[in-house]
Amino acid sequence: MTSFQGASVFNHTVIASVNSVSVIVCLLTAILVLRLKLYKTLVYRLALYQVLSALTLASVEVTEVISIKYNESPNIYGRICTAIGLLVVYSQWMKLLFTMWVTFHLFCFAVLHKNLKKLEVLYVVTSLLVPAVIAIVPLVTHSYGLNSGGNICYIYANTSVAFIERLALWDGPAMLMLIAASIAMVVMVIKLAGQVCRRSTFEPIADGDQFWKALKQLLPLAAFPLLFFIFEIPVLIFHLYTTQYSTPNEGMFIANVVCFSFWSTASGATVITHISVAQICDRKRKPIKSINVSDTYPSFTQRGASKSHPTHFSLPPGSV
Repeated sequence: MTSFQGASVFNHTVIASVNSVSVIVCLLTAILVLRLKLYKTLVYRLALYQVLSALTLASVEVTEVISIKYNESPNIYGRICTAIGLLVVYSQWMKLLFTMWVTFHLFCFAVLHKNLKKLEVLYVVTSLLVPAVIAIVPLVTHSYGLNSGGNICYIYANTSVAFIERLALWDGPAMLMLIAASIAMVVMVIKLAGQVCRRSTFEPIADGDQFWKALKQLLPLAAFPLLFFIFEIPVLIFHLYTTQYSTPNEGMFIANVVCFSFWSTASGATVITHISVAQICDRKRKPIKSINVSDTYPSFTQRGASKSHPTHFSLPPGSV
């Protein structure tokens, strides 16, 4: 066995192992959400979309091990590699769009206080259809294939057309969305920090501050943009590196695979953790009137009003 073959076997073992863990975690998370019927709440439905898209991505990545047989029969495995590359691009974009919709949803809730319940269908339809259109482009231009390192089936950047396509269809949009999500998260943190400082001006409410109760239920969603930021940066660095050097660094490749796979794993683990904590807290405290955040959203009114008309917080009918 040559050193290249040995490295390839090791790389494929890593790909299969870390993505298998992702599949198991995401599958258990989906079963837990369905078993507890948490999908009846909008927040958990959005979280479930994230988990299912992560499960799809990890499942497709596991099949990358087939590329190790590419050189044995290029005609047969070349077609399989093309199919895998198309599914990888599709599932990547599906996960990315669901993440950006969650970020948009959170931004509108925390900053703009908008009713977005009716947009759930838009979230799902665009996240399923737009990736299909994008994934077809490299198929038409015959740009799917084995990457330069012989490790994964993707949009191989060995030609100028394929390089431009990979830059335009993933690296560029992912970078722009990463920046947009980061800005949105910073604005949300600043906005919420300002609201914390002004909480003393709110009218007392019998059940407590309803906005913060609703916000606590949104915590699983807040984790997804953060996970995207943490795990996508190393992937983009690796892609930029491979555009400069034909043979990728093995250490960077492993880091790229682990980070990309852990994006899916962390998505499932985040939801499981939140459900577990919520269940423990529910057992330790007496039942209180809960707020379904799918039917409510905050509205701040009469800012800076006089003592006779104090500033207050209310939750009119609507949805986050």
